[in-house]
Amino acid sequence: MKEYEPRQMVAGSRYQNYFPTLPPEVQEEVYSRMNALLAEERDYCDKGNYAHMSQILTSIALYEVLQRRGKTEQEAYRIVSEEMWKFLDPSGMQKLAKKRFFLPLMKKVVPFGFKHGSGYGWRYTWHKDDPKDEFHFECNECIYAKILGKRGLMKLGAMCCHADVINYGSLPYTDFIRTQTLCRGGDKCDFRFVRHATDAGDGWERTKSI
Repeated sequence: MKEYEPRQMVAGSRYQNYFPTLPPEVQEEVYSRMNALLAEERDYCDKGNYAHMSQILTSIALYEVLQRRGKTEQEAYRIVSEEMWKFLDPSGMQKLAKKRFFLPLMKKVVPFGFKHGSGYGWRYTWHKDDPKDEFHFECNECIYAKILGKRGLMKLGAMCCHADVINYGSLPYTDFIRTQTLCRGGDKCDFRFVRHATDAGDGWERTKSI
């Protein structure tokens, strides 16, 4: 199991490119805050949650430390969100989505990946009766909502939800549909992927998901 150590967690987070641009004293303050957060959220610090906790705790620490260092709340949120989104690169997923086997592959890979990449605090509902051109599932419990909700930081959770829109919102031939998320006040996160025929071209309307 990877060690829950702030330096390693930041290096594996979506802030790995941005963080080295900060002054050393700010970096140390972020590490210190993350150590405190690790003590407070140790129940979630298992093998499955490592990548999620790296993202959550780095986001919280950066957001708070930037404000302590003189940024307004709005400025701190803009920096944290924009730097996180900037790191994302959906091109690989978009290339894969051009293949005919994309949706059948998603139906196998996503449940497997979530099983091994989610630890304590998560709960999903999977559906095995989807037609061949659809794949849907629900996230019923999420540690982003649990950790950030009790801290009054659900906007950071919604920020992370938006990463899914960046990653999946412009897939070739595939519509990503999500009407609610736990971090946006919903009672679940509902994920649905609908595959359109390649000969349909652009003759279908893409959903504006949240």
